[in-house]
Amino acid sequence: MLNIALFGPPGAGKGTQSKYLIEKYNLTYISTGDILRKEIAEGSDLGQKAKDVIAAGQLVSDDLIVQIIEKRIRSEAKDGILFDGFPRTVVQAYILDGLLSKLSTSLTFMLSLEVPGDELKARLLERGKTSGRSDDTIQVIEKRLTEYEDKTMPLIDFYKGRGKYISIDGVGSIDDITERLNNAIDKTLKRKYFNVVVTGIPGSGRGTQAKKLAKEHNLAYISTGKIMREEIAIGSEIGKKCQPYVENGDMVPDEYPIRLMERFIRENPHVDGYVFKGFPRTTVQAYILDGLLKKMDSHVDVAVEIRTNTLSAIKRLSKRGQSDKGRTYDKNTDLIIHRLAMWEDTIKDHVSNFYKVQDKYISIDGEGDTESIFQEVDSLVSKLIKEH
Repeated sequence: MLNIALFGPPGAGKGTQSKYLIEKYNLTYISTGDILRKEIAEGSDLGQKAKDVIAAGQLVSDDLIVQIIEKRIRSEAKDGILFDGFPRTVVQAYILDGLLSKLSTSLTFMLSLEVPGDELKARLLERGKTSGRSDDTIQVIEKRLTEYEDKTMPLIDFYKGRGKYISIDGVGSIDDITERLNNAIDKTLKRKYFNVVVTGIPGSGRGTQAKKLAKEHNLAYISTGKIMREEIAIGSEIGKKCQPYVENGDMVPDEYPIRLMERFIRENPHVDGYVFKGFPRTTVQAYILDGLLKKMDSHVDVAVEIRTNTLSAIKRLSKRGQSDKGRTYDKNTDLIIHRLAMWEDTIKDHVSNFYKVQDKYISIDGEGDTESIFQEVDSLVSKLIKEH
């Protein structure tokens, strides 16, 4: 099912665009105001309860609203649902998650029509002239817009955090805006992320190969080490917590790379997938990555191990330590040996075996030059992407 929450401030054109979306995608229209009025007009038990609450000058509770929404979905929803006016709060967003889960579906994304404040005021004032609506005065309009912004910003952040927020430019002709909505929906529905884990002993060249793969196939390169070093450099709270582990070449507690990866993915949604370097390093982290990607209805497609012998790795890391690209832990032979030992003892077999049993593991000889190694890596990955 295609389930959309349509958002936008008063005057953004939600009503006009709703009609198009309902017809184009055969969606059931769920407007809390409309279905409340319909239940009341029909004289149903739920409608009578709502009528009594409204008559008493009270707001209809979330509990009653969700009962009415569920009733309508069960009786009318077919190919999908367009929610207009619900959810309005983060609490209601969680309620909607639970409701749709109960119905074996989920919200596909939130579409938000973005229109500058001056444009909204002009539209609503013009509407007041033509429709005679008494609430379309500048004082009321400004109050409604302020209330919308205060209530919806946390909700926007909620869906951004889940990678389900899509901003649509709501300025222009009706046809132009309709086309933007159509393109955004179709593009998102067709999106199928291809995700790669690049692993290998420190000094194997895994980072170089991961970056080249990302560039070649419009994938976002996620290096937990790089992100943590950036956090350390700016002195963030999470950077301070990671710093002792990074400087000693030790593994950072899982909670920190998870938070950083989630943030990175949230900030980089418009790619064809992700290349993970430096994570996972353990079986537990492999399960964590599965869970992280599942939130996006995705998964790891292939794990590529760049194989290099220990002597070559030591030479490469020592050489890097003498360059301007050297890490703190590359400049000390004891730390280099410590990291290589940690790879052999706690990372190597755990990660490779995890993906081997899923038939997602590829092993590449990393002893050649960078370009020839990449040709082999890219050839194998390109084939998998075509079959994706």
